[in-house]
Amino acid sequence: MIMPFVRILGIFVVLIFIGLLFLSILGVIFYKFNDPKTTRYMASEEDRLGKIKFEWVDFGEIKPVVFRSVIAAEDANFCLHWGFDLEEIRRVLRNGRSGGASTITQQVVKNLFLWHGRDWLRKGVEALYTPVVELIWTKRRISEIYLNIAEFDEGVFGIQAAAKHHFGTTSKNLTPKEAAALAAVLPSPKLRSAINPSSQLLKRAASIRDGAATIRKDGRDRCVVF
Repeated sequence: MIMPFVRILGIFVVLIFIGLLFLSILGVIFYKFNDPKTTRYMASEEDRLGKIKFEWVDFGEIKPVVFRSVIAAEDANFCLHWGFDLEEIRRVLRNGRSGGASTITQQVVKNLFLWHGRDWLRKGVEALYTPVVELIWTKRRISEIYLNIAEFDEGVFGIQAAAKHHFGTTSKNLTPKEAAALAAVLPSPKLRSAINPSSQLLKRAASIRDGAATIRKDGRDRCVVF
């Protein structure tokens, strides 16, 4: 009796996995050609706050230094990996930390398809989606969606809304200093402020600015900025 039950359970688990994989592929294909109008998290924040700031802007309307700044801040090997930065994961494990190795692709998956939180279920589904996104989207599309749905202040989503909210400008006219300041608040915009930065955040922004210049020089932005 036990063996048939185990076999049926195994088949059931495999079918669930195949179903989730199929749904993830459909969702990823849809957003390859369609810009997100909102996300689960954005909708929940709009319910909580009553109003959010969000304005989609196409890839060409974002200044290249913004892409370099975010790569320097969040995922220095973005153009070199396939969704998981194994080198960074090993470094985090060596240092005994429990987080900090999430790539831009993984953050896009979390922000667009999943829910916020540190539970293992979300991490497992995220690991399923991430290579699918890398396979179907270009790095340009990944970075475009990331910058449009990332939160830069409480209720401020996307680089265009952030540029207007913080500096009274647009994503196409951000200076390297402003781009670094916005990148510096990621991924904790509720704990960090680009308008009223702490001394620690100012140091982080300066480091990001230097990192963006280095990334431009050594070509680690080539998958995004041609």
